[in-house]
Amino acid sequence: MKARKDLLDIESLSNEEIELVLTNAKPFKDLIRRSVKKVPPLRGRHVLTLFYEPSTRTRLSFDSAMLRLGGQVLGFADPSASSVQKGETLADTIRMAAGYSDIIVIRHPRAGAARVAAESASVPVINAGDGPHEHPTQTLTDLFCIQRNRGTLSGLRVGLCGDLKYGRTVHSLGPIMARFGSEIVCVSPPELRMP
Repeated sequence: MKARKDLLDIESLSNEEIELVLTNAKPFKDLIRRSVKKVPPLRGRHVLTLFYEPSTRTRLSFDSAMLRLGGQVLGFADPSASSVQKGETLADTIRMAAGYSDIIVIRHPRAGAARVAAESASVPVINAGDGPHEHPTQTLTDLFCIQRNRGTLSGLRVGLCGDLKYGRTVHSLGPIMARFGSEIVCVSPPELRMP
């Protein structure tokens, strides 16, 4: 089996790896905004998007990026229209689906589902949100925007507001910004405080 890198949580990436992702993302920002005139970089590649819970922005962002870069998108956005409805386990779905794709993107209401998927898959797995746990791809997007607008990820004062107890995006963003040396200020009602 060849080496692969899953993206299950943001903490598993070093600061250097995060910086590398952000640096490598810059040329793609403009590339996905327009039609690719040369050989599309992902031509012949397939992403499998398995969305076990509703999503608009995250699902469409993966679909759009893959298509604009020349790849193909397979998957489902309604698990009730799949073999899940007949009792197929997550691990079984992932093992079967990996045969149709080069990479799997999963969104699931249960914390830890992305890890189960990665343990079952023969291709890389990207966590597009698992329960209240994490949303590492949104964190990378947030970091990209912060770095683009502020020029750095360190030495900033970052406010996290709203539902900090169940909001998976803040569970990823807060710790990473702190790791980069930024001050985190949490603002929420007491019942929605950061765990």
